Amino acid sequence: MLQQVVHQAKLYAIIVSRHFSENGVHFVTPSHFSQQLAFMKHPAGKTIQPHIHNLVEREVHYTQEVLFIKKGRLRVDFYDDSQRYFESCVLEAGDTILLAFGGHGFEVLDEVEMIEVKQGPYAADQDKTRFTGIDADQVILKNKT
Repeated sequence: MLQQVVHQAKLYAIIVSRHFSENGVHFVTPSHFSQQLAFMKHPAGKTIQPHIHNLVEREVHYTQEVLFIKKGRLRVDFYDDSQRYFESCVLEAGDTILLAFGGHGFEVLDEVEMIEVKQGPYAADQDKTRFTGIDADQVILKNKT
């Protein structure tokens, strides 16, 4: 239900399956990640105390992004920091992924609707380096959701 994409002892991504469900608050990211991801399930009638977030300076070195798949199917291809491909997985409607490190590419398998959340402000061309990805016949599929 929770899957970590690990390559050579480095955590590249965390996938929260659409089937994952546990009561309470479950942070799935390590506390040092600049993007924090939690799953929350609360019963009707639960109250969450009102709060504000304090001004805290943070230093972000890498853009980490979260994709929420609303509709369709999406293949995610994972690359290490040297742009070498190592595996792929398929996400379906209801799945969520945090892309933490390394490179990634996508192929839309069935028309997709998704929401992306990442740190800002967006730095346009300074934010990413594009490179040539794999061909479909090179896919190493690690999960079938």
